[in-house]
Amino acid sequence: MPHLAIIGGSGLDQCDFLHNAQPTTVNTPYGDHSSPISSGVLADTAVLFLPRHSAGHHVPPHKVNYRANIYALKQLGVTRILAFNVVGGISHEMHPGRFIIPSQIIDYTYAREHTFSDGQTTEPVVHIDFSEPYNRVLSEKIYALLEQQQLNCKIGATYGCTQGPRLESAAEIKKLASDGCDIVGMTAMPEAALAKEQGIEYVSLCLVVNWAAGINQGELLMDDIYECITQGMARIKILLPDLAKTLR
Repeated sequence: MPHLAIIGGSGLDQCDFLHNAQPTTVNTPYGDHSSPISSGVLADTAVLFLPRHSAGHHVPPHKVNYRANIYALKQLGVTRILAFNVVGGISHEMHPGRFIIPSQIIDYTYAREHTFSDGQTTEPVVHIDFSEPYNRVLSEKIYALLEQQQLNCKIGATYGCTQGPRLESAAEIKKLASDGCDIVGMTAMPEAALAKEQGIEYVSLCLVVNWAAGINQGELLMDDIYECITQGMARIKILLPDLAKTLR
């Protein structure tokens, strides 16, 4: 069984990078996962691929069935997850087009099913240690690869996870900055915590696609954001075989 899963976000919702891709579904106690899970080969490595927003990006971040996604991957034998996220930049180093490997999370989401310990079964409540949301060893491996490829990457950042799907106000970003957030996105939580509950090593590679509200002068233009997503994800697809070999 494949031990590595890739969770795709905005701009990475098709399995065209996999060879011999075959779709599969898993019945879960939490409902349907976002999309059929593709099983295939990447750089001689067995890989599973799941687009969290569905193929075609129809599911908004606050409606993603994170529990079903993580449960299904666990049932398919996954022990490591490489998640891709697009984010806005808050700190001055987090400029559009840069790749970020986050190390910490602050969760601002609400009303999301955020744990498997929901009191609906006779299983004991699981209290995970969430001191380090992301796997440090895998993060360092990805960073070494991107440095070798001479890509503009930074390791170590705090991801502020907001509810979405709207972008944040300038005042909200000012608060996130004062809280210590370097980047802002909508999908890190509860995905990272659920993976930890299932004992899955979890790492994220984020693409900064815009300055967060109020950081830079001018209006946030969605066309500019989509163009940055297109260019960044094209580079990621080139890197995917090496990433798979690094994490297998």
